[in-house]
Amino acid sequence: MKLAFALLAMVALSECLHKIPLIKGKTARESLEEQGLWEVYRKKYPYHPMIKFDPSFAVGNEQMTNDADLSYYGVISIGTPPQSFSVIFDTGSSNLWVPSVYCSSQACTNHRKYNPGQSSTFKWDGKTLSIQYGTGSMTGYLGYDTVQVGGIVDPNQIFGLSVTEAPFMAHMAADGILGLAFPSISSSGATPVFDNMMSQGLVSQDLFSVYLSSNSQSGSMLTLGGIDSSYYTGQIAWIPLSSESYWQITMESVTINGNVVACNGGCQAIVDTGTSLIVGPTADINNMNQWVSATQYNGDAMVNCNSIQSMPEITFNINGYSFTLPASAYVRQSAYYGCRTGFSGSNSNLWILGDVFIREYYSIFDRSNNMVGLAKAV
Repeated sequence: MKLAFALLAMVALSECLHKIPLIKGKTARESLEEQGLWEVYRKKYPYHPMIKFDPSFAVGNEQMTNDADLSYYGVISIGTPPQSFSVIFDTGSSNLWVPSVYCSSQACTNHRKYNPGQSSTFKWDGKTLSIQYGTGSMTGYLGYDTVQVGGIVDPNQIFGLSVTEAPFMAHMAADGILGLAFPSISSSGATPVFDNMMSQGLVSQDLFSVYLSSNSQSGSMLTLGGIDSSYYTGQIAWIPLSSESYWQITMESVTINGNVVACNGGCQAIVDTGTSLIVGPTADINNMNQWVSATQYNGDAMVNCNSIQSMPEITFNINGYSFTLPASAYVRQSAYYGCRTGFSGSNSNLWILGDVFIREYYSIFDRSNNMVGLAKAV
């Protein structure tokens, strides 16, 4: 009898999981490399990974950056009848926005555009929206409509309709961005999608989880309202947030073969699906790259592709737990530029644990308890 009740509980729980398949598409870098334009692009639009985490933009404007290595996006719909859009699910920002028919930027010419005139449930908000990028900006208007994500119907959701977009968006597969961070950093005070879902009781638990597949184009998943045990092995390590604006946690150190190579004495880190790499202070990142025998070339830390199997593991020590990345996880291979590490330096003391880290560790973002859960991904 107990077993029957347990099975029924598991079935009930599985029915409450709202899954959104994430597509691992071609990155902007890969697209530009194929066209022989990457070197021109990277010089014209340099990568500033920390700009969207600038505390001076914590309220009002929210900065974002041209991450040319982002590859994961999912499909949502807006309006009645539904208009479909691919979006980056970004735990490092809080606004939902998509291109609109009012946008004349180059980035809007090759993406799907929302048409409010074709939706019977659309309402204008009357406010403007401005999100600053490292190399430009997105501007537009705010409106309300029904948004559908993973089978959840979210009525009266505020979102941005772009009028102008930064040039680098033209090379990205996704149409727009759906932010999953906290309301405190939402531009123009717009209620984030997940907050709207929580307030209406549309999710069974006030948390969501992310699994990023390492190899195939399919298999990655965003799960709203629950945790899917099929995506991880072992126990979940729960880590309290040190700040409730981004998904920010305290990291004790980064080690290689037991030696502290970065974050000596502790540091702050943000778990961010909207950043492709692992980002840290330039001096720390340079030291890590030296330990793995990387050499600098045109701004990238290059390694010998034939040496990956013999390269050391890197361990991120967080809240008493150790999260280890093998070289196969932190080395990126390109058909055009060889092998390079997935680390990027910045002039900030803040760290970003982006997709390079999340691919190895199933990540749970718990709004009820303000914690991040990490478990070894399958």
